[in-house]
Amino acid sequence: MINLIIEIIAVISAILYLLLAAKENIKCWYAVIISSSLYFYIMYDAGLIMEAYLQIFYIVMAIYGWFKWTKSIQINSNNRIRTWSNMKHFITITSVVVLALITGFILKKYTNAELPFLDAFTSWGAIITTYMVAQKILENWIYWFVIDSISIYIFLSRELYLTALLFFIYLIIICFGYVSWRKKYFDTYD
Repeated sequence: MINLIIEIIAVISAILYLLLAAKENIKCWYAVIISSSLYFYIMYDAGLIMEAYLQIFYIVMAIYGWFKWTKSIQINSNNRIRTWSNMKHFITITSVVVLALITGFILKKYTNAELPFLDAFTSWGAIITTYMVAQKILENWIYWFVIDSISIYIFLSRELYLTALLFFIYLIIICFGYVSWRKKYFDTYD
């Protein structure tokens, strides 16, 4: 029962994070700290080693994102939404795949991790994509859509039904976030 309560609080704070991030609200970083702290326990308990330790990265990136967004507000800088070149995306995606394969083999050989290759892929993808959010890179929403779609399968297979539902809700919010950021990007550069 306590695990269910922890998962419910984690889900609510995770949804709050994404809604606030879609609106470029700096308070999103507080919500992700709460959510990630709870999800560390949930993922570790479910045998998803990479997902568990990814939560620590999320907390560190939340602090980084908060400082970056705060700094841009304090110096009256416009922390604008940007895009990456096709080459940068190619390098990023290739790096995620290579890292996922290497980590997946290590997890499979030396741990009892569940779904080691998918766990590694979504974890490395999330690391890169979280950095993209902190840097306000428009395409982060597309990356998240792919990562979260795969994550739904992972969480269903581990019987984390509320978390799978959370990631389904994420898919919907991601669409709105992408449209919102895209509009702001084109309004800025028109």
